[in-house]
Amino acid sequence: MRQVKSDWLLFGTTAALTSFGLVMVYSASTYAAKHHYNFEGYFILRQFLWFVLAFLVMMFLKKIDYRRLNNATWAFGSIGVVVVLLLAVFALGARAHRFLRLGLVGMQPSELAKPALIIFLAYFVSRRAKAINDRHTLLPASLTVGLLSVAVVIADLGTAVVLVITAAAVFFLAGLAWRYVAMVLAVGFLAGVLAVAIKPYRLGRLVVFFDPKYEKLVQFEWGRKLKEYLDRSVHTRDPNYQPRQSKLALGSGGLVGQGLTDSKMKLGYLPEAHNDFIFAIVGEELGLAGTTFVLLGFMVILVCGLRLARIQEEFGRYIAIGVTTMIVVQALVNMSVVLGLAPTKGIPLPMISYGGSSLLSTLMCLGLMMSVSEQAG
Repeated sequence: MRQVKSDWLLFGTTAALTSFGLVMVYSASTYAAKHHYNFEGYFILRQFLWFVLAFLVMMFLKKIDYRRLNNATWAFGSIGVVVVLLLAVFALGARAHRFLRLGLVGMQPSELAKPALIIFLAYFVSRRAKAINDRHTLLPASLTVGLLSVAVVIADLGTAVVLVITAAAVFFLAGLAWRYVAMVLAVGFLAGVLAVAIKPYRLGRLVVFFDPKYEKLVQFEWGRKLKEYLDRSVHTRDPNYQPRQSKLALGSGGLVGQGLTDSKMKLGYLPEAHNDFIFAIVGEELGLAGTTFVLLGFMVILVCGLRLARIQEEFGRYIAIGVTTMIVVQALVNMSVVLGLAPTKGIPLPMISYGGSSLLSTLMCLGLMMSVSEQAG
């Protein structure tokens, strides 16, 4: 039996980021947990239970031979299951929003779309790599990715953007011609515009990002009408409040921060402090040192992915490319939002933000990547 050598760099980085995330979730969530549930450990207890499940799943995927997933059943079956779950969320209506709930447990099917899409892309592209620019390759791939993205974008634009970028990266590195890349970007841009336009809160975030006080917008008649529409439709009066507060939190941290658990912004001044904006709390409590640690962790994952992108076995190569793109892009988008470099999207920071579904999907993807690293050689 061939001896399998563990990828301790990737495993250690994952363990370090996940452990750091648990500490930061506890620190950032105590006030909200006490205020809403009268129990400071409410969020960290739930996150820890999800961590146990996610870690066990990651270790299972790490130990199996990833090549066992290289078949049509896994590739199309996983996509089909996720689409059904997403349609179930949609059928349940506005109260469900992004979640399928079973008692106290809630699951976001959009997060499960990430490992499902990676398996599908690796299976499909590895079989069609020599004819990647053929219409018989592009049409079914576009329909599958498009169907999944549309099902996700109804409630979760940020995740849909990450899925499309991941698919584009895998196809581009497989040799997709530039003209098709341009077509994909154009279609993706138009679809993004439509997705933003049909949801007033998304449109409000985008407008406020470019024109925080509506000073330029109200100079035009259509701009004044748009402002009136947003004022009537957007739930919050100040869509720029969170990004502004997050930058204040980051700026107050300095080099070494205010101290772990000593954040002021988490005391109700920064909504979603333990969720999408937890990177701001990292900066406030641990300063530049803490944010650099997080950034370096994702850089290590990027380096590991680039190393695996050179292996000869195609299915494993595209799994590694897909996982690396998905995690690193999501991290960069989240940090860009917190830094005020991009409009608010409602996308978590992988392994750091509170959220069981996100943690489970991320560790599933990393488990697949570890299997590639350890089995491909």
